[in-house]
Amino acid sequence: MSKASKQVEKPWREDDVTDIVLEYLTEHPQASDTLKGIAEWWIMRQHVRVEVNILKKVLSQLTGSGVLEASGEGENQRYRLKENQGDRRS
Repeated sequence: MSKASKQVEKPWREDDVTDIVLEYLTEHPQASDTLKGIAEWWIMRQHVRVEVNILKKVLSQLTGSGVLEASGEGENQRYRLKENQGDRRS
């Protein structure tokens, strides 16, 4: 199994969930939802946001090290394996 196919889930701490709920309500002060809705929408929305930030950093590092090349700008920027690089993953 490659590193890319492994996903390690770290347990959620109560403090983390508290911060996420309060951050969501700061951004959307009129929001209200059920327990299930909060779990599915508020919590997962923040989780995805964090994952995207991690991915952005990884793509930047891989581009900077010459493994990937980027084309375009902003939200339309695309990434691909840099030509003649082969498989440089460890």
